[in-house]
Amino acid sequence: MEALKQIANVAGYSGLYRILKPGRAGVIVESLDDKKAKTMMGPTARVSVLNDISIYVDDDSEEQSVSLSTVLLAINEKYGDELPVDPKGSNDQLADFMASVVPTYDRDRVRTTDIKKLVSWYGILRQFAPEVFEAPAEEAPEETAEIAETPEATEIAEAPVAETPKAEKTQEA
Repeated sequence: MEALKQIANVAGYSGLYRILKPGRAGVIVESLDDKKAKTMMGPTARVSVLNDISIYVDDDSEEQSVSLSTVLLAINEKYGDELPVDPKGSNDQLADFMASVVPTYDRDRVRTTDIKKLVSWYGILRQFAPEVFEAPAEEAPEETAEIAETPEATEIAEAPVAETPKAEKTQEA
């Protein structure tokens, strides 16, 4: 999810922000809400890009975490626009929701506040950054290349090449 590289969370501020311009003096961000307020976050602000965030898992794989983009896509596939919980739901509801999306999430290291943030962020992203959930454009050229490599397409492409005037040149010589 390439779009998550431009969206961040800022510690101490609610909501999500689109990174507009990073620099030495800080970063200029725009809030992901109706106001679209632009703010300069200084160099001491703790800005976390969503692409770098992951969720701890408890399985035996080498990776001990799952990327946030994978979790967001799983939520999108399973629930779409209608989530069964809201960020202010009970701890049990939030834990059940998380288990339905990532069954192997680490219940000891993933806190309820983390799940609340995830649910809140999902709602913000669905409303103000739906491009995050769109399929990447890179898949379309691969499909086109596979179609061009079918035997029928190859035979059609080779037929005119076989009828080149090489035979005429050999007869003239």
